Amino acid sequence: MIHQYKNNGYNIVLDVNSGSVHVVDDCVYDIVPVLEPILAAGLTGETAIEAACMACEKLPYSSTDIREVVEELMELHDMGRLYAPDIYEDYISDTVKGNTIVKALCLHIAHDCNLACKYCFASEGEYNGDRALMSLEVGKKALDFLVANSGNRVNLEVDFFGGEPTLNFDVVKGIVEYGRSLEAPHNKKFRFTLTTNGILLNDEMMEFANKEMSNVVLSIDGRKEVNDKMRPMRGGQGSYDIIVPKFKKLAESRDQMNYYVRGTFTHNNLDFAEDVKHLADLGFEQISVEPVVAKPTDDYALTQEDLPKLFEEYDKLAVDLLERRKQGKPVNFFHFMIDLDGGPCVAKRLKGCGSGTEYLAVTPWGDLYPCHQFVGNEEFLMGNVFDGVKRDDIRDMFAHCNVYSKDKCKKCFAKFYCSGGCAANSYNFHGNIDDAYDLGCELMKKRVECAIMMKAALDES
Repeated sequence: MIHQYKNNGYNIVLDVNSGSVHVVDDCVYDIVPVLEPILAAGLTGETAIEAACMACEKLPYSSTDIREVVEELMELHDMGRLYAPDIYEDYISDTVKGNTIVKALCLHIAHDCNLACKYCFASEGEYNGDRALMSLEVGKKALDFLVANSGNRVNLEVDFFGGEPTLNFDVVKGIVEYGRSLEAPHNKKFRFTLTTNGILLNDEMMEFANKEMSNVVLSIDGRKEVNDKMRPMRGGQGSYDIIVPKFKKLAESRDQMNYYVRGTFTHNNLDFAEDVKHLADLGFEQISVEPVVAKPTDDYALTQEDLPKLFEEYDKLAVDLLERRKQGKPVNFFHFMIDLDGGPCVAKRLKGCGSGTEYLAVTPWGDLYPCHQFVGNEEFLMGNVFDGVKRDDIRDMFAHCNVYSKDKCKKCFAKFYCSGGCAANSYNFHGNIDDAYDLGCELMKKRVECAIMMKAALDES
């Protein structure tokens, strides 16, 4: 499968199945799609070359140049770097037969929040239920469950999530202490992360985070007016002025590494590139600003009509980030971070985040769900940390969810980068996890194109 496009003056050809990226001139760019159906028809060697040359006769290039390009493309094909076959469908069929181990938990430390974010999927932290704080007992049981179900895997991940986890920070500290006590006896290593809105963040919490948290996610939407419109306090006051000094201090205390500021853009700020640039200008070097996922009836929801503007913003942002890097002020934008040389293993690329199998969410009272976005939907209640997973049918459904179980993904050039997208978004928009959130797909494809273009530009410089 070939995907080709033009961006920022570059002609880019992506061979989807091999992952090879080629930056080419106009002649090569125009001939690449001509040769593909010829090879698909089974023609090889000189026969394929002659057929391609004949098919290219009307292109505005000399016969000598055309033949030379076709021969080069055939060499790349023979090397497996162009028009490569898809060898992964059988592979994924084999991987889902193996025993499932749990690698990560999302601990809902608090089903409560001190903000009233308008787009919050968790109903202001309460997940359509009662306010609740996780007890230390439940937290310890969650880690016991993770250790018991992690097989021979050494590195385990635990994210402190909410609501707002700093509302229950003593329990966070207790769980971390308990986790560290489990490491040596069980040959495990916990990688803890914290997601916070920053309202209660103080020096003591920062010191603890810098000692124990492998990563910290700091929630902010960008410019003051944008952030305060969507992320107000419960009383309606803005949160920007409270959190920015704290976030800047924490980012500097971590040497601008192992954190990121994470925002959400909506229909209200389609010029979201300005928010990313604003965060960069504040000094943040690790940034993620992501599209809102909302009901079509929400006034802040993104629409299909917004896509041209959003595509333009991604292009604008990519150019700006390249310029910052040229000036010696690099910024990592989460959605433009693609490793073309290595990256995730094939199984990870095919199956995605591992929700429902390798990754589970734990409520304050210990219930297990496929991920944080399914919490509160009783159809997806899988069990609890005291008794383990009781709904093997739910686990098996998620285990079989991959890019080949989704018709929309099979022929998509971005499938090995997005891994089929978010199962929760698929369910919320289509009623099953083997579909895809269409607007999100379009934005993902644009981000992949921009990320590859940036790689091409950086390799050239």
